[in-house]
Amino acid sequence: MKNTDLQAMSVDELWDLHEAVVAELGQKMAAERALLEARLRQLGAVTGNDSPARTKRPYPKVVPKYRNPKNQNETWAGRGKQPRWLLAQLRRGKKLNDFLIMHERE
Repeated sequence: MKNTDLQAMSVDELWDLHEAVVAELGQKMAAERALLEARLRQLGAVTGNDSPARTKRPYPKVVPKYRNPKNQNETWAGRGKQPRWLLAQLRRGKKLNDFLIMHERE
């Protein structure tokens, strides 16, 4: 169809054409989606809401490396954000090595 054909059409004719295009496009997209989902199922992939709940990867227990000398229950493994007790001590001029836990050698 040429541009001149569209320009010659009335508003009602253009609207009918628009509705026909939208309907046909919707059907073709639905058919394509169904075809792709069928291919994914053949490959063993799970689609959409059918996906099982993901399980988190088990991480090993991390041994603490640093201990608060004022409260022996407060420890830090050296991962993530530094705890407040450690930040306060570091601001006072202490060194990180001052809080190291000496692990017994087995």
